Amino acid sequence: MSDLPEAFYLPLGDGCYEPTRATESPWSPDAQHGGPPTALLAHELDATAAPGMRLARISVDFLGPIPRRRLRIEVSTLRPGRQIALAEATMIVDDRPAVIARAWHIATGPTPPAAGAPFDPPPPLPEAQEDWHDPDLDGWGYGQAIEWRHTHGLGETSGHAEVWTRVRIPLIAGEKPTGLARALIVADSANGISLALPMRQWLSIPPTMTATLGRLPEGEWVHMAARTRLSDDGLGVAHATMSDLTGYLGEVTQPLLVRER
Repeated sequence: MSDLPEAFYLPLGDGCYEPTRATESPWSPDAQHGGPPTALLAHELDATAAPGMRLARISVDFLGPIPRRRLRIEVSTLRPGRQIALAEATMIVDDRPAVIARAWHIATGPTPPAAGAPFDPPPPLPEAQEDWHDPDLDGWGYGQAIEWRHTHGLGETSGHAEVWTRVRIPLIAGEKPTGLARALIVADSANGISLALPMRQWLSIPPTMTATLGRLPEGEWVHMAARTRLSDDGLGVAHATMSDLTGYLGEVTQPLLVRER
């Protein structure tokens, strides 16, 4: 993978960034996949949080295809607080809002005396696999920027798939990848991982995505156990449980527009 860009985004200063080929959507080489913008907005939101606060939930609304062009991000505080705070970030491309994210930060504290309901651990990390190859997605930037090691459902359209993921490059050039970035770069892939219908015949579009994180991942690997369920009126829901090698991380949910091409 020596031909990968140095990062998903090149920083230009004053909240401006240049997206690289690693952000490329499977739907169009001129658009961004939803994962990198989600992580970039979270990065900017996290930078405004008070010390001792951690991002617990982010909800991201995609206002249309996200152009793969120079962008800027604006952040505003909606609900300040020492224990709980809400902020909003907008990704602006060509002077128009392209993505809007809202994030709740919650203050960290002492370890509770109970862990809650038991969690079934994810499957062990498999040995290295050949790159995930789909003839309809040959060479797309985002897919190449992630290492995928499937543990269930590779090549199927059953609506259920599980995969270990590892981000191969930093979110922002010159910055070390964070656990938050590693989780959110892949979170918006829940639908794509667990397709219930063939991509070449059917569109399955999530206009929004919500990720709720019980904690941030440790290490490079994030596991996603994803399921897609379709309704009889052209909608659907994609859901994924996220884990790392030490246990449970959180949940991802996406509503879907499902239409034949």
